[in-house]
Amino acid sequence: MARFSASSPYAQTQIVDDQYLDIITIRPVPRNPDDVEYTIESQYNHRPDLLAFDLYGNTKLWWVFAQRNMDVLQDPIYDFTPGTKIFVPQGPALRSMLGV
Repeated sequence: MARFSASSPYAQTQIVDDQYLDIITIRPVPRNPDDVEYTIESQYNHRPDLLAFDLYGNTKLWWVFAQRNMDVLQDPIYDFTPGTKIFVPQGPALRSMLGV
């Protein structure tokens, strides 16, 4: 049976019949007063995984940007372009929320 780490967007999704994932249970990333407004730089063009690594030390947390900025990032990869302003959760608050 598959198990997902606390940093995975699938961590709360149920496994059906020990082999299939159920419909994804979205992990919300709520607003936090510590969130920082960030303007995406050119080196992160279409690469939220690189920004996640630089900020959190984990490329697998790329989905956090999409969940926190659903009103800005309709497509979490192709809308991740230079000049786009997003809100970025701070590391300690994010780790507390995810339980990692």
